[in-house]
Amino acid sequence: MRPILLLALTCCSGAALAQTTDGGYADALSPSLAASIQAMHATIRRDLLESSQGMPAEEYPFKPSTEVRSFAQLIGHVADANFFFCSMAQGTQPPVNRNFEQVADKATLVKALSDALSYCDAAYQGTTDANFNNPQLPLAGARNTQAGRGTVLLFNTTHNNEHYGNIVVYLRLKGHVPPSTARTQ
Repeated sequence: MRPILLLALTCCSGAALAQTTDGGYADALSPSLAASIQAMHATIRRDLLESSQGMPAEEYPFKPSTEVRSFAQLIGHVADANFFFCSMAQGTQPPVNRNFEQVADKATLVKALSDALSYCDAAYQGTTDANFNNPQLPLAGARNTQAGRGTVLLFNTTHNNEHYGNIVVYLRLKGHVPPSTARTQ
Protein backbone atom coordinates (compact mmCIF):
# COMPACT_ATOMS: atom_id res chain seq x y z
CA MET A 1 0.00 0.00 0.00
CA ARG A 2 2.87 2.40 0.69
CA PRO A 3 4.10 2.43 -2.94
CA ILE A 4 0.61 3.48 -4.04
CA LEU A 5 0.55 6.27 -1.46
CA LEU A 6 3.99 7.44 -2.56
CA LEU A 7 2.89 7.40 -6.20
CA ALA A 8 -0.27 9.35 -5.37
CA LEU A 9 1.66 11.97 -3.42
CA THR A 10 4.21 12.32 -6.20
CA CYS A 11 1.53 12.81 -8.86
CA CYS A 12 -0.56 15.18 -6.77
CA SER A 13 2.39 17.32 -5.71
CA GLY A 14 3.27 17.94 -9.36
CA ALA A 15 -0.31 18.94 -10.12
CA ALA A 16 -0.35 21.20 -7.10
CA LEU A 17 2.88 22.90 -8.14
CA ALA A 18 1.49 23.48 -11.62
CA GLN A 19 -1.39 25.43 -10.09
CA THR A 20 0.77 27.54 -7.79
CA THR A 21 0.57 31.28 -8.22
CA ASP A 22 2.34 34.14 -6.57
CA GLY A 23 -0.64 34.74 -4.28
CA GLY A 24 1.79 35.70 -1.55
CA TYR A 25 -0.45 34.35 1.18
CA ALA A 26 2.51 33.54 3.43
CA ASP A 27 3.62 37.16 3.31
CA ALA A 28 0.06 38.40 3.86
CA LEU A 29 -0.49 36.40 7.03
CA SER A 30 -0.15 38.57 10.09
CA PRO A 31 -1.74 39.03 13.50
CA SER A 32 -2.50 42.57 12.29
CA LEU A 33 -5.76 42.77 10.35
CA ALA A 34 -4.65 46.05 8.79
CA ALA A 35 -1.32 44.63 7.63
CA SER A 36 -3.05 41.55 6.23
CA ILE A 37 -5.60 43.51 4.20
CA GLN A 38 -2.86 45.82 2.91
CA ALA A 39 -0.81 42.83 1.71
CA MET A 40 -3.89 41.26 0.11
CA HIS A 41 -4.65 44.50 -1.72
CA ALA A 42 -1.07 44.80 -2.99
CA THR A 43 -1.19 41.29 -4.46
CA ILE A 44 -4.53 41.57 -6.25
CA ARG A 45 -3.79 45.14 -7.32
CA ARG A 46 -0.78 43.99 -9.30
CA ASP A 47 -2.63 41.07 -10.89
CA LEU A 48 -5.57 43.23 -11.99
CA LEU A 49 -3.47 46.02 -13.43
CA GLU A 50 -1.09 43.69 -15.27
CA SER A 51 -4.06 41.79 -16.71
CA SER A 52 -5.67 44.97 -18.01
CA GLN A 53 -2.38 46.03 -19.57
CA GLY A 54 -1.61 42.60 -21.02
CA MET A 55 -4.84 41.95 -22.91
CA PRO A 56 -4.48 43.32 -26.45
CA ALA A 57 -6.83 46.22 -27.29
CA GLU A 58 -8.48 44.26 -30.11
CA GLU A 59 -9.49 41.58 -27.57
CA TYR A 60 -11.17 43.96 -25.09
CA PRO A 61 -14.61 43.32 -26.70
CA PHE A 62 -14.22 39.55 -26.11
CA LYS A 63 -17.06 37.76 -24.31
CA PRO A 64 -16.84 34.04 -23.55
CA SER A 65 -20.62 33.91 -24.02
CA THR A 66 -23.39 36.40 -24.73
CA GLU A 67 -24.67 36.32 -21.14
CA VAL A 68 -21.52 37.73 -19.53
CA ARG A 69 -19.58 40.98 -19.58
CA SER A 70 -16.95 41.65 -22.20
CA PHE A 71 -13.36 41.93 -20.99
CA ALA A 72 -13.71 45.72 -21.30
CA GLN A 73 -16.90 45.73 -19.23
CA LEU A 74 -15.24 43.55 -16.62
CA ILE A 75 -12.27 45.91 -16.28
CA GLY A 76 -14.66 48.88 -16.14
CA HIS A 77 -16.75 47.18 -13.47
CA VAL A 78 -13.68 46.52 -11.32
CA ALA A 79 -12.56 50.15 -11.67
CA ASP A 80 -16.04 51.41 -10.70
CA ALA A 81 -16.21 49.06 -7.72
CA ASN A 82 -12.79 50.10 -6.41
CA PHE A 83 -13.72 53.77 -6.53
CA PHE A 84 -17.00 52.97 -4.77
CA PHE A 85 -15.75 50.68 -1.99
CA CYS A 86 -12.61 52.67 -1.21
CA SER A 87 -14.58 55.90 -0.99
CA MET A 88 -17.02 54.15 1.34
CA ALA A 89 -14.12 52.96 3.51
CA GLN A 90 -12.83 56.53 3.73
CA GLY A 91 -16.27 58.04 4.32
CA THR A 92 -16.10 60.21 1.20
CA GLN A 93 -17.80 60.39 -2.17
CA PRO A 94 -16.09 58.64 -5.10
CA PRO A 95 -13.65 61.01 -6.83
CA VAL A 96 -14.94 59.99 -10.26
CA ASN A 97 -18.54 60.11 -11.45
CA ARG A 98 -18.35 57.94 -14.57
CA ASN A 99 -19.59 54.46 -15.41
CA PHE A 100 -16.44 52.80 -16.74
CA GLU A 101 -18.35 49.62 -17.47
CA GLN A 102 -19.75 51.47 -20.51
CA VAL A 103 -16.28 52.34 -21.86
CA ALA A 104 -14.70 50.17 -24.58
CA ASP A 105 -11.31 51.84 -25.10
CA LYS A 106 -8.37 49.93 -23.59
CA ALA A 107 -6.24 53.00 -22.81
CA THR A 108 -9.12 54.68 -20.98
CA LEU A 109 -9.92 51.52 -19.03
CA VAL A 110 -6.32 50.80 -18.04
CA LYS A 111 -5.99 54.38 -16.79
CA ALA A 112 -9.32 54.17 -14.94
CA LEU A 113 -8.32 50.93 -13.25
CA SER A 114 -4.89 52.30 -12.38
CA ASP A 115 -6.47 55.46 -10.95
CA ALA A 116 -9.02 53.44 -8.97
CA LEU A 117 -6.36 51.15 -7.51
CA SER A 118 -4.15 54.14 -6.67
CA TYR A 119 -7.13 55.78 -4.97
CA CYS A 120 -7.60 52.57 -3.00
CA ASP A 121 -3.94 52.55 -1.97
CA ALA A 122 -4.66 55.51 0.32
CA ALA A 123 -7.69 53.76 1.84
CA TYR A 124 -5.70 50.63 2.60
CA GLN A 125 -2.61 52.50 3.82
CA GLY A 126 -4.79 54.64 6.08
CA THR A 127 -6.32 51.58 7.70
CA THR A 128 -4.82 50.59 11.02
CA ASP A 129 -5.75 48.01 13.61
CA ALA A 130 -7.09 50.91 15.68
CA ASN A 131 -9.54 52.11 12.99
CA PHE A 132 -10.21 48.76 11.27
CA ASN A 133 -13.64 48.41 12.90
CA ASN A 134 -14.62 52.08 12.82
CA PRO A 135 -18.12 52.21 11.37
CA GLN A 136 -18.44 53.81 7.94
CA LEU A 137 -21.75 55.19 6.77
CA PRO A 138 -22.99 53.82 3.46
CA LEU A 139 -22.94 56.03 0.40
CA ALA A 140 -25.97 56.87 -1.69
CA GLY A 141 -27.22 53.76 -3.41
CA ALA A 142 -25.84 51.40 -0.78
CA ARG A 143 -28.06 49.67 1.72
CA ASN A 144 -28.59 51.64 4.89
CA THR A 145 -26.16 49.49 6.86
CA GLN A 146 -23.02 50.44 8.71
CA ALA A 147 -19.89 48.35 8.30
CA GLY A 148 -16.42 48.74 9.69
CA ARG A 149 -13.78 50.39 7.53
CA GLY A 150 -11.76 47.18 7.35
CA THR A 151 -14.82 45.09 6.51
CA VAL A 152 -15.53 47.31 3.51
CA LEU A 153 -11.93 46.87 2.36
CA LEU A 154 -12.13 43.10 2.93
CA PHE A 155 -15.21 43.04 0.73
CA ASN A 156 -13.38 45.08 -1.92
CA THR A 157 -10.42 42.69 -1.89
CA THR A 158 -12.76 39.70 -2.11
CA HIS A 159 -14.62 41.33 -5.00
CA ASN A 160 -11.31 42.03 -6.78
CA ASN A 161 -10.20 38.42 -6.35
CA GLU A 162 -13.55 37.12 -7.59
CA HIS A 163 -13.25 39.14 -10.77
CA TYR A 164 -9.58 38.32 -11.21
CA GLY A 165 -10.78 34.72 -11.41
CA ASN A 166 -13.07 35.79 -14.27
CA ILE A 167 -10.23 37.69 -15.92
CA VAL A 168 -7.99 34.62 -15.76
CA VAL A 169 -10.58 32.64 -17.73
CA TYR A 170 -10.87 35.39 -20.36
CA LEU A 171 -7.09 35.57 -20.71
CA ARG A 172 -6.70 31.81 -21.02
CA LEU A 173 -9.53 31.53 -23.55
CA LYS A 174 -7.66 34.06 -25.70
CA GLY A 175 -4.38 32.14 -25.30
CA HIS A 176 -2.71 34.44 -22.76
CA VAL A 177 -1.00 33.42 -19.53
CA PRO A 178 -2.38 35.32 -16.50
CA PRO A 179 0.22 37.51 -14.77
CA SER A 180 0.05 35.59 -11.49
CA THR A 181 0.94 32.40 -13.34
CA ALA A 182 3.51 34.06 -15.60
CA ARG A 183 5.50 35.25 -12.59
CA THR A 184 5.90 31.67 -11.34
CA GLN A 185 7.04 30.23 -14.68
